[in-house]
Amino acid sequence: MVRIKIILAIILFGMIISGCRKSDYEIPADETIVDNGEGTGTVTWFASRNYIIEGFVFVNDGQTLTIEAGTVIRARTGQGDKASALIVTRGGRIIANGTAENPIVFTVEGDDLEGSIPVKTSGLWGGVIILGNAPLNVSGNEAIIEGIPITEPRGVFGGDHPEDDSGILQYVSIRHGGTNIGEGNEINGLTLGGVGSGTIIDHVEVVANADDGIEFFGGTVNCKYLAVAFCGDDAFDFDMGYQGKGQFWLSIQTSESGNMVAELDGSPSHPSNKPYTMPLVYNLTAIGRGQEAAAGLISFKSNSAGIFRNSIFINQQWGVRAEYDSQRDNSLEQWQNANLKITNNTFFNIAFDTPESILTITGDYPGDEILQAWHNYFYEGINQIEDPGFVIEDNSYTLYPSDEFTGETAPPDDPWFENASYQGAFKNHNWLLGWSQLSREGILK
Repeated sequence: MVRIKIILAIILFGMIISGCRKSDYEIPADETIVDNGEGTGTVTWFASRNYIIEGFVFVNDGQTLTIEAGTVIRARTGQGDKASALIVTRGGRIIANGTAENPIVFTVEGDDLEGSIPVKTSGLWGGVIILGNAPLNVSGNEAIIEGIPITEPRGVFGGDHPEDDSGILQYVSIRHGGTNIGEGNEINGLTLGGVGSGTIIDHVEVVANADDGIEFFGGTVNCKYLAVAFCGDDAFDFDMGYQGKGQFWLSIQTSESGNMVAELDGSPSHPSNKPYTMPLVYNLTAIGRGQEAAAGLISFKSNSAGIFRNSIFINQQWGVRAEYDSQRDNSLEQWQNANLKITNNTFFNIAFDTPESILTITGDYPGDEILQAWHNYFYEGINQIEDPGFVIEDNSYTLYPSDEFTGETAPPDDPWFENASYQGAFKNHNWLLGWSQLSREGILK
């Protein structure tokens, strides 16, 4: 590839790097990957080689990037026009098929994977962005993805193919990303824009991203076994009409950083647009920042909907908020229309540990009768307030419920889901064991 510089026509602000220090550890690159506009080409990256991504590197329309199990891809540090990221464009494909024994790692230059970069250090590079042809709920069914310059034509995503296939992401760890390209425009750890249900995503972790962990901009992709830890904003963010499924998800926040576990928005300017933002999520375990920190569990806004079931939520200042707007379609009405459901979940150390403090309404006041019905829904939805028995000590988490814990579950009415007869992401099997940074550094027991 021929080296070029990608010039951004935006005002650059200061660096956003949280954590401790940049590592002095140096790994000589066998290949430095830069993009002269031709993308990566159809190519395989091998575990036996050291790769450095420099700048924005695209997998162009019609190209396929295959990454061998065990490969480590490092990215140059930097903000603004020095930022680095891997972007799979609409029509491009990535085949990153790692294994539990040999995961694929995306991290920053200088990371020896043995502690040279402190685990909670964030904002050192960009992240991984995948764009597809699946539907959005915005005008024209197309948009430009956030996190890269709006002048880049390869940043367009969305279409009318719900079963679109952008490839495979399995046993992949994404670490220390979320750089700022200017004007507060950070990159998520994993960005999925209009990604279709033909794409396979499972066993993926995002650790210490300065912005959101994983954000879904429309699309229909389904994801199992996702972990997001120590990120600066939301763990999972959904908007533009995302209508996929998820099961066995984990979110861990620290007392120092993090916003919501899940933020849901509808169409940015036209809340009545369809498809509604409506994820269907089973078996989520969420560890919040604590009852004293200004952070929450789930926020439904702008006529978004969604179903969260068989999950465990602990240690957060506020719980589930549904927005009500008397002048337009809104998320509280989505609940009244059975498109928004919070059922068969356990809450503990959330707000004041009462149904009235866990289920709240933002925006306009809906009236006493509707407000009381929303509060009554907590128990009608077979939710409970109970200590699941997790053991959390310093940077160590044991997230198996205790033998005394009881949590009633609802079996999924969809063959894509596993019929797990327990709440939360873990029961008798730690699916992060061995391959993830959370496991290898002893954070998740």
